[in-house]
Amino acid sequence: MKNFTITSGRALLTLSMASCAAVLSWHLWSFYMEAPWTRDARVGADIVRLAPDVSGPVAAVLVSDNSQVEKGLPLFRIGTDRFELAVREAEAQVESTKAAADLATIEFERYQLLASREAASLKERQHAESQMRQADAAHQSALVALDLAKLNLDRTTVRAPSSGKLTNFALRAGNYVTAGNAIGVLIESEAVYVAGYFEETKLPRIHIGDAVKVDIMGEPQSVRGRVAGIAAGIEDRERSEAMGSLASVAPTFSWVRLAQRIPVRIEIDSVPNTVRLIAGRTATVSVEPSNN
Repeated sequence: MKNFTITSGRALLTLSMASCAAVLSWHLWSFYMEAPWTRDARVGADIVRLAPDVSGPVAAVLVSDNSQVEKGLPLFRIGTDRFELAVREAEAQVESTKAAADLATIEFERYQLLASREAASLKERQHAESQMRQADAAHQSALVALDLAKLNLDRTTVRAPSSGKLTNFALRAGNYVTAGNAIGVLIESEAVYVAGYFEETKLPRIHIGDAVKVDIMGEPQSVRGRVAGIAAGIEDRERSEAMGSLASVAPTFSWVRLAQRIPVRIEIDSVPNTVRLIAGRTATVSVEPSNN
């Protein structure tokens, strides 16, 4: 009887442990497959590609790579010699066209006076009026050219378009820069976010505004955020389309159908002082259950 009791107890204990292991395995499997979390996440940022608005040799570089800058801070200056000459030339053109416009106005007024005394024909008066209008238009065009020359001179000092941190900025005095060609990148301070790539099977549990915990690789403390948006579409690699023709669909089918990864944008609410938010860092994202 004693042996039967011991044997029954052992069997019951083994059965209980097996049941607990099965339940725990089921919960772990359900969490892994259905819970809204992913290890496929990256720290992202909206960037501004720094490019000069005018071309020329760099006269001075005022900041260094990886430095924090404020909006409007001068970053570097382009040589101003030719732009100052352009301003002087535009000013001379303004003076010349103004003198011509004043003379044309005087001539028109004289013909107006002669016409009132019937000493000038209508044709002569109309011609004088046309000359006055053309001279005035030339003067206005010269004023615009002067404003443009002054604007180009002002643009020789390239300033930070927003507050943020410079990166990949290796400009040196003496380099020649071309208008529109980027020479560095500015990561905006308020534009850092986390992009989590969730399996499509987990999307029903993700809602706009849900609280999110972000664990960045190598950081002991977590970052807190919230779901800001879910991507409206991803590329279909099995299909291509061209306007005016039929869709081209690849004649293949994978028997193992993997869930697609959908980008979810996460806005950051709070960051511990020890955590460095560097664009491109790897992170694990867990969406907390909604209270709705």
